[in-house]
Amino acid sequence: MSVEEILTKLVSFQVLGGESNLSILEWIEGYLDQHGVEHHRVPNPEGNKANLHCRIGPAVDGGVILSGHMDVVPVKGQAWDTDPWVLTDKGDGRLYSRGSCDMKGFVACCLAALPNMLKAELKQPIYFAFSYDEEIGCLGAPDLVKAINEHYVEKPKFAIIGEPTMMRPVTGQKGICIFETTVAGSEGHSSRIKQEVSAIHESMRLILWLENKMNSLIAAGRTDDRFTPNHTSIHIGLIKGGLAPNVIAQSCTFCWDVRTIPSETPQEIKAEFDLYCREREAELRKIYPDFKITTGNVHPAVPGLNTADDLEIVAFVQGLVENPTLDAVSYAAEAGQFAEGGFQAIICGPGDIAQAHRANEFIDKDQLRQGMAFMDKLIERVC
Repeated sequence: MSVEEILTKLVSFQVLGGESNLSILEWIEGYLDQHGVEHHRVPNPEGNKANLHCRIGPAVDGGVILSGHMDVVPVKGQAWDTDPWVLTDKGDGRLYSRGSCDMKGFVACCLAALPNMLKAELKQPIYFAFSYDEEIGCLGAPDLVKAINEHYVEKPKFAIIGEPTMMRPVTGQKGICIFETTVAGSEGHSSRIKQEVSAIHESMRLILWLENKMNSLIAAGRTDDRFTPNHTSIHIGLIKGGLAPNVIAQSCTFCWDVRTIPSETPQEIKAEFDLYCREREAELRKIYPDFKITTGNVHPAVPGLNTADDLEIVAFVQGLVENPTLDAVSYAAEAGQFAEGGFQAIICGPGDIAQAHRANEFIDKDQLRQGMAFMDKLIERVC
């Protein structure tokens, strides 16, 4: 099957982050079965989702992992000109569908290159590692990385995560963590604002502290010019609280995300935030003894990526692409998780991240061509 034929099939599976991915997984497994490739599932506890990994080539150290995710983001509420679940060629050199860019284009390149991988006399193995629930917090990858480390007697060396980078090697990726903070105050008549503790008012103070914290990091020069923005960002995206304009809010909850440059961690910021929260609790319990602030993770933190330029994988991947200029990205991906698992990691894949998550998502046909050329050169290198 050609890469476009495979991509046509992959995008037809409406597998959203958080939902079962068994439909697309079973199709990929069937494709691998047709080519006689042994493959392995890494299921979630409920059994309705699973990662997949397999090896092509000899069981020797030093192989290359090609990693991608099988889930996509929703299309509901977006103004699509075509059916988002049908790969559409408008004759403009682009292929339109949800997931064409992010990131089934890369998965299609992997699968389309499989016959050539099997024909070649590989001296080192190539692994496929496909995950679930990347789009809701990179939830499947940790178990996938662990399974690869435990299953194979040999040790892969490189991990190439095929997120859309326009086929440029990406050595830096921001980390991310999403927190939820709940403030428990005392309800009452709005005229008693000084005798009660408003959860909304206190939430505003906490939110302002978070914004000031972000600005203080910038002012202190804690920046990394590889990224845009070049600093750790703190953003409040959801807030809920209160009953009526004339009722002091007893409860308020807000969600905030922290996207850290590689030299910082979300845990450091949360630790400082927690200290401030304890100060506010001590002060306001003088008015309302049960005042409380709690903060927890919405999902586990996703580590950043900071691959040094002199690591062997950098020159290796630069030799496989048409544009070897190194780059860094501000979005989260699974590369940091593979790096934590002991693999030299890099992000490199077809498509433009500017097209991801939006209506009329597309991938340029030339990007698929470059993706397949990348696979051809990879096969030559490991031979």
